[in-house]
Amino acid sequence: MDYQNMPEGLSAFVAIVGRPNVGKSSVLNRLIGQKIAIVSKKPQTTRTRVMGVLTQGEHQLVFLDTPGLLKPRNSLGDYMVKSVIYAVEGVDACLLVTEAGAKISKADEELIARFRSGHIPAILAINKIDLLPDKTVLMEQIAAYSALYDFRAVVPVSAKTGSGMGELLEELKSFTEPGGHFFSEDTLTDQPEQVVASETVREKVLRFLDQEVPHGVAAVTERMIEEDGRLQIDVTIYCERQNHKGILIGKGGAMLKKIGTEARQDLERFFGCRVNLDLWVKVKEDWRQRPQVLQSLGFSERDLEL
Repeated sequence: MDYQNMPEGLSAFVAIVGRPNVGKSSVLNRLIGQKIAIVSKKPQTTRTRVMGVLTQGEHQLVFLDTPGLLKPRNSLGDYMVKSVIYAVEGVDACLLVTEAGAKISKADEELIARFRSGHIPAILAINKIDLLPDKTVLMEQIAAYSALYDFRAVVPVSAKTGSGMGELLEELKSFTEPGGHFFSEDTLTDQPEQVVASETVREKVLRFLDQEVPHGVAAVTERMIEEDGRLQIDVTIYCERQNHKGILIGKGGAMLKKIGTEARQDLERFFGCRVNLDLWVKVKEDWRQRPQVLQSLGFSERDLEL
């Protein structure tokens, strides 16, 4: 049955928020059932709001995965903080993700204060319970968070194993209200295909280059066309230093080839067709400090100016 635009269709917009590196994107990917947000062990992997859509029968949940909330250190950081604030202010509910066994962070306190001031209903998901040897500490953690805010539910989960995710999904469905669906049944994300491609490449850079090239990397899809039954994708990787360019390319181009091979395999799974991926590396010095450059790399002009 097609529930789109039907009066009995139920929907809700939910922002996924929390401090960096607690697994927000992994939670989103597990809920959606497909990888739509890039994941790495580095904090601040997510830079913009990533929308994921889950439609199950009459229920449609529209998730906004946001950057981890930290004190900004540059123009990019300012942009990321603003994207979190706008997401929280414009949704029906919030999903606060924290890490099992962790203390309440300053970011958590700030987000909870926004829930309280905006009268925003919220669920707390305590992620990474698979890494917690002593599960008894969860009770103390639940009590500490519950003392700060009246959460609709508190659900211990593991985005990695899937434990608790079914219960979390059912709790999230309780936020949906009548008004019809906003997206077609088969919609998974609002990210343009070009953004999916460039973010997939950036994920591999973060994974393979750990501390050698820090967060001063951006990726932009320059071309995406279908040629002879396969998708041709050209992506430029921007870095801030000339020596970073050498590291990204690697000896004899080995590192760039490794990044491209892994990214291509992910993109073929996502698009369901053969992909030819060509990568280039260019230097834009201190691009994270320059709003004009950020805008040229696809970050929202409105968010940069506000």
